[in-house]
Amino acid sequence: MSSQAVGNQTISGATDDYSNWYIDEPQGDQELQPEGVGPVCHPSVLSGLLHACLALLSILVLLLLAVLVRGRWLWARCGHGGLGLPSPVDFLAGHTTWTVPAAVFVVLFSSLCLLLPAEDPLPFLTLASPPSRDGETEAPRGPWKILALLYYPALYYPLAACAPVRHGSAHLLGSMLSWAHFGVQIWQRAECPQSPKVYKYYSLLASLPLLLGLGFLSLWYPVQLVRSFRNAAGAGSEGLQSSYYEEYLRTLLCRKELESGSHTSKHGFRSWAWICYRNYIYAPQRGFRLPLMLVLSATLTGTAIYQVALLLLVGVVPTIQKVRAGINTDVSYLLAGFGIVLSEDRQEVVGLVKHHLWALEVCYIAALVLSCSLTSLMLIRSLVTHRANLQALHRGAALDLGPLPRSPQPSRQAIFCWMSFSAYQTAFTCLGLLVQQIIFFLGTVTLAFLVVMPVLHGRNLLLLRSLESSWHFWLTLALAVVLQKMAAHWVFLETHHGHPELTNRRVLYAATFFLFLVNVLAGVMVAAWRVLLSALYNAVHLGQMDLSLLPSRAATLDPGYHTYCGFLKIEASQSHPATTAFCALLLKSRRAQPPRAPQDGLRQGEEEEGIQLLHTKDPMARGTGPSARQSRARWGLAYTLLNNPALQAFRKRALSGAVHRAQP
Repeated sequence: MSSQAVGNQTISGATDDYSNWYIDEPQGDQELQPEGVGPVCHPSVLSGLLHACLALLSILVLLLLAVLVRGRWLWARCGHGGLGLPSPVDFLAGHTTWTVPAAVFVVLFSSLCLLLPAEDPLPFLTLASPPSRDGETEAPRGPWKILALLYYPALYYPLAACAPVRHGSAHLLGSMLSWAHFGVQIWQRAECPQSPKVYKYYSLLASLPLLLGLGFLSLWYPVQLVRSFRNAAGAGSEGLQSSYYEEYLRTLLCRKELESGSHTSKHGFRSWAWICYRNYIYAPQRGFRLPLMLVLSATLTGTAIYQVALLLLVGVVPTIQKVRAGINTDVSYLLAGFGIVLSEDRQEVVGLVKHHLWALEVCYIAALVLSCSLTSLMLIRSLVTHRANLQALHRGAALDLGPLPRSPQPSRQAIFCWMSFSAYQTAFTCLGLLVQQIIFFLGTVTLAFLVVMPVLHGRNLLLLRSLESSWHFWLTLALAVVLQKMAAHWVFLETHHGHPELTNRRVLYAATFFLFLVNVLAGVMVAAWRVLLSALYNAVHLGQMDLSLLPSRAATLDPGYHTYCGFLKIEASQSHPATTAFCALLLKSRRAQPPRAPQDGLRQGEEEEGIQLLHTKDPMARGTGPSARQSRARWGLAYTLLNNPALQAFRKRALSGAVHRAQP
């Protein structure tokens, strides 16, 4: 009896001791949240309900815009259309403001970045089928994410379509819609600043471009509404006769000669710096404006750099910091299991491991900064190349596009390339930044852990020891290369009467034969170096679509460069500023101006009428008055002088000026 009681007491005591082992386990339905990850937020108003209201409001605004466009009092301003649905952006119009389209596209791309890690791609679907706790009745999210790729453009379509209408009612609708979107986003971020995905503040930081875009639109539309009240005719409607076309023609026809003391005429460091600045740094040029599609691409590229850099930063650096903070003396046993003994002192091992993790974090951040800097520099340099190519096409030059057809006329393939140019540019930038981060991180880690830290600490000199054991191999290769170059410079080549000639051919043949095997080994090293340089070069220029990553004979296999060439064809053929200004001048000479209400600008939609006027054969339609003949004569004279600058000296004004100067 006593032994049984003692046994029961021992068992109960052991049970009590074992129960203390699980004191840190969550009780009931509680779950431990990982450190650095925010808890699940439960907002006061369901996100699905807010999105459903926004979707209904967007549909209502779109219907009202369609009614306004079909109305007679907006028919002349918005153009002719079957359904009366306004276009969100006039991409090929040079006078269109770029701020509203850029803000809307930034909002779209930021929505895509927030969509990828989200569990609910379409938030209003949770109202119909809320997810269960066990997840058994939860529907798969993959198809809904594909549908969300079309939902968000449809959601923000009315927000962009209110701007091209250029009317007070449209600006009022745009103000209401932008305030609604901006208010909903601010409400959601204020109630739930933390999220359980990736990082607790990732959702808040990733939504900053979205908030900036919506905030700008919520200010831009009220300003335009006030301007429309001040000017009943609709402020900001420039039409074909905008200041841009006038400035372009003025710069083109009144181009002055370069000064003799320019920077490019000087030699030295200042000249080299000035050439590098002009070739790599984009600066606005008078008389030329980048097309809207290029401006959108540049804006989206900057947003993509921010989003990808943010994801790479918050997805890795906090994890490294947590691991470094949790290092203790047990790590020495872990390393000993792999045969790595850093020191006999455990505290010293802890310090060394933390120091190596800190170096790893520094390498990662340095690689990220270098990747973002190079991507931004390539973007700025691409803008310079875009401007040079467009100016050449506007002058009628044929660019060297490799095996691609050089005709500037549009084609079906060119239209597809033009439509996908901005999207491809954004995707190439994201992938290029990711590839650069991987390559630069591996390079910095190799340099830090194999060269810098072993030299500073005097231990783990693996690379130096391997070089020490194989020094004769590297010395042989170096001597073979140096001796061949010296012999080629001083022994095998002589100059007679100013012409280089090959000499000592017997020695040349003998050296080539004896050094064949050594050159094979040197060729292996050169091949490895070539692969490394090619990978680095292609990674740096992956986001640059104006440069083919393949040779010219295989440029058609590069989809990015092929898309860029098609984009240039459409821009050069459909939005030439000189052609647009010429059509405006013909229409201005054809139509009589009202005596009391002079027309400052042509209505939108008259551009097509001007182009049709160029092709008509009716003399009455083309205009046979003196103003029309004078306009055509001036354009013919300008075209002749532009292609024959030497004729300017034989003009009447130039000859009369020369006669007056010759008189005493």
